[in-house]
Amino acid sequence: MARFCLQRFEKNPILTPISAHEWESLAVFNPGAVYLEGRVHILYRAIGVTDTSVLGYASSSDGFHVEERLDKPVYVPREPFEGVQIPHSGFFSEETGKYVSGGGTLGGCEDPRVTFIDDRVYLTYVAFDGYNPPRVAMSSISREDFLSRRWKWKKPVLISPPGVIDKSACILPEKIGGKYVIFHRIYPNLLIDYVDDLEFDGNRFLAGEYFIPPDASSWDSRKLGAGPPPFKTKDGWLLIYHAVDDADPWNYKMGAMLIDLEREPRVIARSKQPILEPEAIYEREGLKSGVIYPCGGAIIGNELMVYYGAADQVVCVAHANVNKLLDYLIKDCSVVSIRHREASVEKLEEELSGYCSECQAMRKMLETEKILLKNGYHGLRGRCEICGKTIFHLQDIYGA
Repeated sequence: MARFCLQRFEKNPILTPISAHEWESLAVFNPGAVYLEGRVHILYRAIGVTDTSVLGYASSSDGFHVEERLDKPVYVPREPFEGVQIPHSGFFSEETGKYVSGGGTLGGCEDPRVTFIDDRVYLTYVAFDGYNPPRVAMSSISREDFLSRRWKWKKPVLISPPGVIDKSACILPEKIGGKYVIFHRIYPNLLIDYVDDLEFDGNRFLAGEYFIPPDASSWDSRKLGAGPPPFKTKDGWLLIYHAVDDADPWNYKMGAMLIDLEREPRVIARSKQPILEPEAIYEREGLKSGVIYPCGGAIIGNELMVYYGAADQVVCVAHANVNKLLDYLIKDCSVVSIRHREASVEKLEEELSGYCSECQAMRKMLETEKILLKNGYHGLRGRCEICGKTIFHLQDIYGA
């Protein structure tokens, strides 16, 4: 069967920086999206002159052409874990109505995903204070306030554990067996949690109950993470994801999976090849060449829209007939397992690998031994099968 590829919108990028807006003068990228009331609502990451990330808003009726774009950010850092305590990380003036932000190294609110469920719009994003490991944070807003552009966001709360880099979180737009399903990523794996409620209080965190590992023999061998919240289809939940290959470590690419989330989750199909690679000039030239990073999506009629950041500088969209994508996955792609976190380390030792800095590649680990990190997570230490250098497989049994 022929390779399947998303089609880039011919007028990409659909959003670019605006020099007159200090808060989004340098870059706009990594857009979350939700389809409500006949419009695609886009929340995008923006950086300006003072190095802190905020979120801007735009919308489209057809999913391609942006007809509305607000001139002020709609979500800004409010908590120390988002970097508000850092000098020059940004400020909001009620007097001028301006928020000054910037390139992201000083923290902020990054890489949003948006889900509508239970009559609320939920926002998950990466909260970075400028020096601690980035973590997953969550806020929400009522449907009415969101559609009326009244940005009365609930106080944000961290939902991933401290001391661990956790990113790419999104909430499934439907409960499964009475539970909410949250996808997130701790390197190198895509993690899945089933939780009873979304009332996180800062004292309980995502655990990574299930995980989908990279495929050491494929294009997504180094790491992978969820893109937009998965879409419900006749064949299962469709997940668009980003991934990096050990053989091509400088480029982010997109793939697709079909997942059955009933009872214990399983991957029905996973694309054997990328469905989009960074090839366009706006994906190769920017702040970070070779990065295409999906965070948002919508299905309008039979058309799947995927919104992504290109080269960490502009917002783009790619699209495909969703039924054709499903046919491709069902007919031509492989079934893989989803592992449970509580599987024993001993059972997985023979399958584990780690990145060897000497070989500059993922290598099988020999003579592994368990280790316990200061942050309470377990892992394995071993030696490279090729050169003998010490390598690690960290963050419990599912990632580093």
